[in-house]
Amino acid sequence: MNIQIHHPAPGYDSYRAACVRSLFNVDGIGFDLEADLPIDAEDWQIGLVVGPSGSGKSSIGSRIWGPEYLRGQENWPEDQPIIDAIAPENSGGDWQTVTSALSAVGLGDVPAWLRPYPVLSTGEKFRASLARLICEAPDRAVVDEFTSVVDRQIAKIGACAFAKTWRRTKGRVVLLSCHYDIIEWLAPDWIFDTAGGNFRWTRGCLRRPQIELEIQRTNWSWWPYFEPHHYLKLPRMIAATNYVGFVGGEPVAHIAVSTRQGFIEARACRLVVMPEWQGAGVGLKFLNAVCQMWLEGNNRYGIKVPTLFHTSHPGLCAALRRSSLWTQVSARLYGENKVRCHNTLVKSQIRAGKDGKGATPGYGGHFRAVQGFRYLGART
Repeated sequence: MNIQIHHPAPGYDSYRAACVRSLFNVDGIGFDLEADLPIDAEDWQIGLVVGPSGSGKSSIGSRIWGPEYLRGQENWPEDQPIIDAIAPENSGGDWQTVTSALSAVGLGDVPAWLRPYPVLSTGEKFRASLARLICEAPDRAVVDEFTSVVDRQIAKIGACAFAKTWRRTKGRVVLLSCHYDIIEWLAPDWIFDTAGGNFRWTRGCLRRPQIELEIQRTNWSWWPYFEPHHYLKLPRMIAATNYVGFVGGEPVAHIAVSTRQGFIEARACRLVVMPEWQGAGVGLKFLNAVCQMWLEGNNRYGIKVPTLFHTSHPGLCAALRRSSLWTQVSARLYGENKVRCHNTLVKSQIRAGKDGKGATPGYGGHFRAVQGFRYLGART
């Protein structure tokens, strides 16, 4: 595929234009670019056109397959949450496909799923647009300004998450970006650099950077930092051991672990991964590492026990089912009996010397689809 771009120099003869040409000795203001892209006969899924602003990326993108394949101008309803706006032709019948796509590209913040697109943050809009593209899964697509408007950390992790998920489809996508820092994270099949006019196949040649995760045992002191990003508001676990994961000194993940009666096994919950790190596999890597510590007896009790973990997050449930380190042990569509939960809270307050009138109404009775998993560890 050979693409030739020629934008002739306009002949403006206004006073101001003449002053600028004279003052800066400007000559040759036209634009010419030739891009030789040998991509027609090869098997590929992700291509990247990268280069400085104004170097012809958008012009190339509109000519690869035609302007009708350009993404970025989709209409988003202002009166619908993104869970309804993405793939609306499903009419709510396959909502888990949408939640899986949102989770896969790193938008795992459940409250954000219930907000309309216009009120989302810039990073959330970026990931929601990627999830929409994945759900629609067109045969061909061109995405302009890929990662250009988001924080660079979100850009790199988002590029990584999108690439992994897009490769599960059968489509081809060409991404246009002015940022070179996403190349290793995206690991595209080919790259065309408009700065030098160079094309190269990179399929199987690029390795994504390794994320070095440091885990520290702590207490609830870090929880206020993570709590705003947890989708449930529940009391803190009693006698829990907290763990925080750090990448380059930055706190990125949290989990709390306590023991069941009789110390027969541990129970982990309050797993939170900061939004800018979602989609890169950090959460599952962190969860596995903490559970392995308990399985090996590396805890304050010195006991070797397996760990139970319950979640209703569809993306995380799917990841745990795919992992050989976990086995599913339960699945409940509804929460516990709300009245029984309230009575338990009243008794707890009375034992603590209170009158029990301050107990909450209780939790449960609503659709939750809670699923339980037990960590088995690596099998030798």
